[in-house]
Amino acid sequence: MAMQLRYFGTDGIRGVFGESPMDLPFLRRLGYALAQHLKLRHPGPLQLVVGRDPRVSGPAILEALTEGLRVAGHQVLDCGIVPTPAVPEYVQERHADFGVMITASHNPPGDNGIKFFDENGLKLDTGTEAEIEAWLDRVHAPPMAPILPPLEAVDAVESFVLRRTLLLPAHGLAGWVIAVDCGYGATCATTPAVLRRLGAKVHTRAAEPDGTRINADSGSEHPEHLAALVRATGARLGLAHDGDGDRLVVCDETGALVDGDEILGLLALHRLRKGTLAQGVVVATVQSNLGLDQAVAAAGGRVVRVGVGDRNVLHKLLELGAVLGGENSGHFIFPEISRCGDGLLAALQLAQVLRDSGRPLSVLRREVPLLPQLTANLRVRHKRPLEDLPLFSEARRAAETALRGRGRVLARYSGTEKKLRLLVEGPVREELSALLAALTRAANQELGAS
Repeated sequence: MAMQLRYFGTDGIRGVFGESPMDLPFLRRLGYALAQHLKLRHPGPLQLVVGRDPRVSGPAILEALTEGLRVAGHQVLDCGIVPTPAVPEYVQERHADFGVMITASHNPPGDNGIKFFDENGLKLDTGTEAEIEAWLDRVHAPPMAPILPPLEAVDAVESFVLRRTLLLPAHGLAGWVIAVDCGYGATCATTPAVLRRLGAKVHTRAAEPDGTRINADSGSEHPEHLAALVRATGARLGLAHDGDGDRLVVCDETGALVDGDEILGLLALHRLRKGTLAQGVVVATVQSNLGLDQAVAAAGGRVVRVGVGDRNVLHKLLELGAVLGGENSGHFIFPEISRCGDGLLAALQLAQVLRDSGRPLSVLRREVPLLPQLTANLRVRHKRPLEDLPLFSEARRAAETALRGRGRVLARYSGTEKKLRLLVEGPVREELSALLAALTRAANQELGAS
């Protein structure tokens, strides 16, 4: 059974700013707890790298969180507004000891959160998170801090943009028209800049960092706007990010949304043809479509599945020595280049596939036919163990019996929200609709879902 933590979820700590655990008193305690944790592991002053997305609450969180670290004598380098993957990469570039990204990723503007990275650019494992939580329980009222000097500001954007630009040949996107929706988030100064340096003509929307509108009716959470921009501009490719830029959503040249599993499959097939898919393995999560497995297997590779979360994907990639993994939600990881999900990196890798194939994405995506898949995200009052719910268990058994050998049922709680996520997959969409409706009814009755 997975370790149960009070504050850490699937991807760091996240919540509504001003409410526990994202209120300033807690964040001060967290900074002191982190300082104590680091002191045991690394005696002596350390260097930490901190970045944030443009949410309004970011500066206040930065000040509260870093107070204890600075009082303890640690140096904090402030990257300002940067995409999440820029932080662990800057940690490695500066040979720093720790990284912190202040972001709530794809969540609404009123939320915020914190992601942590070790000196190797890796997200913390649950054991380390548990150690930090143990220190939190001991730091009830951190002492008043002295007046501290301003944080040391550093430019992590330019080095990030340069590294990404070098991934394709000079002017490698000359003649391309690309539509980009930055979701008013952290990629406004990076993704359009890289694409333009590579020669593309870039049409943007929501490309000004705005903490009051981040993810609001924009970006990866609302791809309908990207689709409209693609059609209006005749773009060859449409790209949308979430607030911190670790996610990518894609539209083809017709404005049709491309599933994340289709993208992962195309990247895998491309590497299989070139002989560069190490171990012949692509790592995906339990959420990914079975059509991905079938397409990769037909080309001589295989899919290895892990639990939901890009951290789980990365750990399995490193364990296997594999080079490609991702989630159908839009997280893609290429550990040879970066050990963090990066929407821009994924876009450039996809652009390379299109360059090599010479075919439009609307045609190329047919190489990864997906099975029909229906999902539901239900708000719940309490995350009761699903095996303790007789009505839901019965509905689930009935659905699994109906789909046996032809599809599957997946039910799990969100790691960051009070939601039950349901997925049914199989060859006949009408059958899936009935099965999902039965599961939803049972969940509503026993969990107060809505």
